Amino acid sequence: MSRTSIPTRPSTPNTDAPRAIATVSRRDIFTAFGAAASALATTTLLFGRLTPLHGKIGFVVVFLTIYVVMYAAIVSVTDNRPAVVDRVMTVLLSSAAAVALLSLFSVIVFVLWRGREALTHGNFFTSDLSSTGPLDPLDKGGIVHAVLGTLIMTAISLVLTVPLGIACAVYLTETGGRAASLVRTVVTAMTALPSILAGLFIFATWILIFGNERSGLAASIAMSIMMLPIIIRSADVVLRLVPGNLREAAQALGAPKWRTVWHVVLPTARSGLTTSVILGVARGIGETAPVLLTAGFTSTLNLNPTTGPMVSLPLAAFELVRSPQPTQIARGFATAAVLMLLVLILFSIARVLGGRPAGHQSKRQARATRSASAADLQRITQHAALRQSADNNSATSTPAPPANGAEFDLIAEVLR
Repeated sequence: MSRTSIPTRPSTPNTDAPRAIATVSRRDIFTAFGAAASALATTTLLFGRLTPLHGKIGFVVVFLTIYVVMYAAIVSVTDNRPAVVDRVMTVLLSSAAAVALLSLFSVIVFVLWRGREALTHGNFFTSDLSSTGPLDPLDKGGIVHAVLGTLIMTAISLVLTVPLGIACAVYLTETGGRAASLVRTVVTAMTALPSILAGLFIFATWILIFGNERSGLAASIAMSIMMLPIIIRSADVVLRLVPGNLREAAQALGAPKWRTVWHVVLPTARSGLTTSVILGVARGIGETAPVLLTAGFTSTLNLNPTTGPMVSLPLAAFELVRSPQPTQIARGFATAAVLMLLVLILFSIARVLGGRPAGHQSKRQARATRSASAADLQRITQHAALRQSADNNSATSTPAPPANGAEFDLIAEVLR
């Protein structure tokens, strides 16, 4: 009887060299520049000589289309189909990112340029418009009332929405059932709620039915309605990304569910929850219609959010730009520039407070962790010494507890 053997695989050399995807070669640069030059020349001929096409936007669109086609044609000469698809998708994604960054940069530059005359005056940041008319020069009046009003209304909205939003997200993530599905559906629908409806709702209930006056508090409640669905939906997505084995490990050690959420789930998702709050603030801080309906408009400084009208930066910019006077238009664009700067500062503070991602500790957190570990080790050592002395003094007829039971008691003591 012959023995069964497995045939050996023929040793064929691999002629395909691996393609480097993390670096840019000289050939890639030449290919990109060649396709760009060809696309520019073809687009110029189409818009200037061969066809009646005209317009800057159309020129850019046709140029990008021809560039992608030319690039794919050039790459297909030397590479196979997967490489061509990979390079074309890289060009498309890079072009989309470049267009987005260019659009953002153009908006910022346009706003700063139109408001440059008002931004160079110090009174613009230290005074209000109570004694300033439309024809007054830019060295009079400012927007301090709008800046403080925006900060007050945003702070009240955060106090109202952050606890409710995170608590609702924890409920949606940690519990199931029909109630959670219904709440998730309602929250998803509210993310597309028009801001004017939120302002009308607060105006009809808080002001007309309950008889309260227009104030910053009413505007904060209206802004909270717009911010709350954004925070809940994004926080729900973030909490779902927390690995389930972390919850299982905490529950296996005897921790109740509330302690697991408080000490394991929320600290792990802290960076993502900070992003959720940032998204909510970005939605609420730029609202104009709810503030106009619920807080009104004023040119004087009001620091009391419960009484009197209060204005925000978006509403102030809207009212100032509507004026036909060049000085008021300059103040409006400068107000928009201050709003962008304020949003950037708030987002930076939120990022600092949000801390590092899960698994990355700061120096202060590392020192606190080492101190807590040292304290736990000392407590475990003392407890083990007491158990050892108690075992030595016990009667010899009493059986000693097994080693694994003692270790379990020590772990339970540490958890308590």
